Amino acid sequence: MDHDRAHKLLRAERAKLQGLLSDTGEAQQLDRAAERETGSGADGAQPLAAEGLDDAFAAGQRERLAALDRAEARLDEGTYGRSIRSGLSIPDERLEADPAAELTVEEAQSQP
Repeated sequence: MDHDRAHKLLRAERAKLQGLLSDTGEAQQLDRAAERETGSGADGAQPLAAEGLDDAFAAGQRERLAALDRAEARLDEGTYGRSIRSGLSIPDERLEADPAAELTVEEAQSQP
């Protein structure tokens, strides 16, 4: 894949993830505020459950951002588009779908 195209894909993915994290942060604040409310007839477990889901989602997005950091490092090193396991080329179609892909499809499918 062309260096400029890869860089553009990685930037776009990062911007999308940062937007999701921002939205999740706002949702977490609302959930925490709802959890602190007293005197309402609302179920107190519902905001707590939503907060847990938001936290799990945010953790997954932070992991995804770390994968983008690793992909950008590979791009700078000249190894972007190659499997970190085997060194085999990762098809451009896979990189278009997942710019942070570290493995070929076959390697990802065989991973436990």
